[in-house]
Amino acid sequence: GFYTALLLTQTPEHILTQTNNKTEILCELKKEHTGVYWYRWSQERQHFEFLVFSNTLGKATYGTNVSQDKFGVHEVRSHSSYSLHISHLHPSDSGTYYCSISQSSQLLLGSGTQLSVVDALPLPPKTTQTPVSKKPVPRVTKSKASSREGPCSPLVWMPLAVGVLLLLLSLVLTAYRLYRLRRRLWLRVHRQ
Repeated sequence: GFYTALLLTQTPEHILTQTNNKTEILCELKKEHTGVYWYRWSQERQHFEFLVFSNTLGKATYGTNVSQDKFGVHEVRSHSSYSLHISHLHPSDSGTYYCSISQSSQLLLGSGTQLSVVDALPLPPKTTQTPVSKKPVPRVTKSKASSREGPCSPLVWMPLAVGVLLLLLSLVLTAYRLYRLRRRLWLRVHRQ
């Protein structure tokens, strides 16, 4: 069975890159292990594919039909972090990548990294020309801004906070007086 665990943290969560680029996924481990497994979940094919296992000595075992030129695992900090390097990217490499460790016949999965490989990255919208507004935009200077702070202004919330504190204090005092009064009455009744 597969189990996701907070013991394995992956960064980044999402990668968007172009064909023929290379990328890297980092996996931090907070648990004892004998090595790290890497899997890919393909939404298109609806299955988990085993990519590579790297033991603590750095020896890698690859899955069936997995290219050693494409995938490489590197230890980043002594057995606590590993990175998966993927090169010669193609749209078919898109999917969610999971690092994983084996523990008592279960696989603990990392948080997952979604990789999207596209032929061309979408261009950001052009911001060179700003549309001319028909209504004039009022300019607010700093002096006006401070007077227009509204409910967030210290001039408003400070007296309110003091008022609330005084109200709470008076409620506590009233409750204490009532408690003492009831106690006196109770003592009088029980003495008789």
